[in-house]
Amino acid sequence: MSHTDIIAVLVLSFLSCLTTCLGVMLALWLRRNDRAIAGGIGFSAGIMILISFIELIPEARAGIGLPAAIFTALSGAFLLWIMHTILPHTHLIKEHSLIDPTVVKSVYLVVFGLILHDVPEGFAMANAYISSPSLGVLVAIAIALHNLPEEFALCIPVVALKSRRFLFGTALLSALAEPVGALLGLLANEIAPVLNPFFLSFAAGAMIFVSVHELLPLARRYGALRYFIGGITLSVAVYRLLAWAITG
Repeated sequence: MSHTDIIAVLVLSFLSCLTTCLGVMLALWLRRNDRAIAGGIGFSAGIMILISFIELIPEARAGIGLPAAIFTALSGAFLLWIMHTILPHTHLIKEHSLIDPTVVKSVYLVVFGLILHDVPEGFAMANAYISSPSLGVLVAIAIALHNLPEEFALCIPVVALKSRRFLFGTALLSALAEPVGALLGLLANEIAPVLNPFFLSFAAGAMIFVSVHELLPLARRYGALRYFIGGITLSVAVYRLLAWAITG
C-alpha cells in the first residue's frame, strides 16, 4: 500500500467531518420539524443499507465466498449489539440538573451510537478503497451524505439538553471517529491484507445493525411515514447516480 493510498483514504475520511458539522447545524435549525427528521432518517438508513448489501458484501463474497461473508457480517452486527448493550450504562455527564431522565438516557445512547457506528464506517471505507479505489470513493461519498441527515436526526436528543458545549463536543468526537476507523482499517490491512474481504463484510454488518437498530426505531418516534419512505426513495436515486458517476 503506497503513501498516496494512505493519504487518499485519510482525505476521504474527513469528508464526514464536514457533513457532521452540517448535520449539527441542521439539528439546531430544524429540531422541531418532524417531517424533515423522518425524511433524513429514511435517506440515511437507505443509503447505508444499499452500500452494505450491494457493494461491500458482494465484494467480500468474491474473495471468501457467500457463507463466510454472511457469517462475518452477522459477527459485525452482533459485536455492535453487545457494545450497544453494555456501553450506554456508562455516565458521561451530570444528571442532577436535567428535568427529564428519558432525555438523559437518549443522550447516552446517541453519544455512544454516534461514535460506535462512525468507527466501522471509516473502517469500511478504508478497506473498500484498498479493494478498489472507485469503490472506496463511492463508499466515502455515500457515508458523507448519510452523515448529514443521520447526525441531524441523532443530535436532536442532545439539542434537548440545551447545552451547545456538550452538543459540539459530541459532534467533534463523532467527526473524528471516522478518520480513526479509517486508520484502524489501514493498519489492519497492513498487518493482514488477506483478511480484507472479512473486514469489508464485518463493517457492512455493523452498518446494517446501526441502520436497523437505531435509525428505524428513531423514525417511528417521529412518525411522518410518507416522508420516511420518501427519504428511502431519495437514497436509492442518489445511490444509483453515485454508482453511475463513479464506477460507470
